[in-house]
Amino acid sequence: MRTVVIVQARMTSTRLPGKVLKEVLGKPLLEYLVERLRRVRLADAFAIATTTNETDLPIVELCERLGVPVTRGSEHDVLARYYEAARFMRADVVVRTTSDCPLIDPAVIDDVIGFFAGHRERYDYVSNALTPSYPYGMPAEILPFGLLEQAHREAAAPPEREHVTPFIYTRPERFRIGHVVHPEDLSHHRWTVDTAEDFELVRRIIEALHPAAPEFGLRDILAVLDEHPDWSTINAHVRQKKLGE
Repeated sequence: MRTVVIVQARMTSTRLPGKVLKEVLGKPLLEYLVERLRRVRLADAFAIATTTNETDLPIVELCERLGVPVTRGSEHDVLARYYEAARFMRADVVVRTTSDCPLIDPAVIDDVIGFFAGHRERYDYVSNALTPSYPYGMPAEILPFGLLEQAHREAAAPPEREHVTPFIYTRPERFRIGHVVHPEDLSHHRWTVDTAEDFELVRRIIEALHPAAPEFGLRDILAVLDEHPDWSTINAHVRQKKLGE
């Protein structure tokens, strides 16, 4: 079974355009994410799924420089873009995360992959984000390629096309949904990058940890935030957009 992590990335974010290539310590956020994905032990490969827009050519060029597979597809039909990327990568199992989460801990992704692998007879789809417990910015979803193909074939509502997996997780009567839950509720933390305030927090975390410990993980981030409790207030007011917004 070939397990492939696929990351959606584009430059035309509505709240913070160009966020995936914003630099910290002279390196774009997407490159930090690539470094972390290379440390996922239970995945066989990963790829970046960007759009055919001219504005996303810098993402393609970065991936080529880093030696990372990159595919291009529809900007708004992200489900189709994911499906085509998974087919191109010959994925049997697809792991989804997003490019606005440059601090994601590879061990968290491995936990989700491991849980899915150990419960294949019980669950069709597994996520660590449907039941909030991890910091926002550590998302991983996993499903077989066949189920992604089914969603691509049947999903019709715009939110289902734009957000890839709602067709599956909003139909528990059809699909068996598994949840990976962190033993401690850390869901009040926000480590994604969707606004300028989010970027400021992530910038401080990277600058504090990366130079001495580039392989820092979730616990290291919590420790540095304990040292700087005011940092978490930087983006505490930011509201995550809901499905369909």
